Amino acid sequence: MKLEGIRVLDLSLFLPGPVLTQMMADHGAEVIKLEPLAGEPNREIGPKRDGTTVYFANTHRNKKSISLNLKSPAGLEAALRLADTCDVMIEAFRPGVAARLGVGYEAVSARNPGIVYCSMSAWGQDGPYAQKPAHDLATEAVAGVLSINLGPDGRPAIPGIAGADMLSSMMTLSALLMALLRRKDTGRGDYIDVAMADSLMAALANNMGTTFAEKRPPDIAHERALGGYAMYGIYPTRDDRHVVIGGSEIHFAEAILGKLGRPDLLELCKPPPGPHQNPVKDFLRETFLTRTRDEWVAFFEGVNASFAPVNTLREAADDPQLRHREMIIEDARGWEHIGTPLKFREEPGQLRFEFATLGEHTETVLEGLGYDAEARAAMKADGVF
Repeated sequence: MKLEGIRVLDLSLFLPGPVLTQMMADHGAEVIKLEPLAGEPNREIGPKRDGTTVYFANTHRNKKSISLNLKSPAGLEAALRLADTCDVMIEAFRPGVAARLGVGYEAVSARNPGIVYCSMSAWGQDGPYAQKPAHDLATEAVAGVLSINLGPDGRPAIPGIAGADMLSSMMTLSALLMALLRRKDTGRGDYIDVAMADSLMAALANNMGTTFAEKRPPDIAHERALGGYAMYGIYPTRDDRHVVIGGSEIHFAEAILGKLGRPDLLELCKPPPGPHQNPVKDFLRETFLTRTRDEWVAFFEGVNASFAPVNTLREAADDPQLRHREMIIEDARGWEHIGTPLKFREEPGQLRFEFATLGEHTETVLEGLGYDAEARAAMKADGVF
């Protein structure tokens, strides 16, 4: 597999770091999760199957777990010895905490110059907000994302995906793979500083037109990707479900309006987006209310249009396309899991559905670092693990 031979020490918690290290584990990396003595919080968040939360299973398959008290000298030394053997190290504390604990980049790289060390945080390692506490929603608010994510009442709504968490996860994965590639030439690792808020701003490339060109926030009714086009919107159906028209190109509009018997509205669908398209929106809104969602799916079958039903998550998990792509897969127990989106023809990822108990591999890993049975017993007695 692509990352065979890469050893990762993961100190991150919750979602961003664990998702990216799971992707690395899926593709051959040895991922060692260093958990606090209380354990990874998502072990206890949300519904469980046989004692394992779905959240934990979605972020921690095929990883090893060790648990150390980093505030003890022996625990710190063990963590540093482990970092000496790793290619990648990831932490997601508030800026400055890793250094105070003794596991910051300066301390680790002094011993292991080849380490690729990633710090993930809400705001980054510097700047006026660096020490402000934040989760995904606060960064989405500051980055302006919530201002264009409006509910039916026209007010900001909580997004269904933790966009800042997931984007920063993939940004970090991309950065550390770049650094590992460069290390092949230089022999040296690097320090990576990824912020959730930065990742959100980088994802706004197609929505910054009026913000940059006219120095004003966008008017949602005029924006091409935010509701200004009649052919790019969400419409309710008779059974209180919804359908989506997701392509504003004129040939899609021609196919849809032709099928609905209203080619006369085609001229209004041409660029630019804006309120002049409201008559088309009104027509579509009234029309879609005349049939159920599934009836409309059947109606548009075979039509060359970007049309789709709005699925529930359960319906998405059963969707034939997503099942075919193995984005939802089942293990021998019948548990469903999210698959990997990285589809390599050669050396594809292997998903092994093994979930370590808290600290399950602590003694094995310590033994591999040279701690004999007597030393491990002493550490355990002292509360190091």
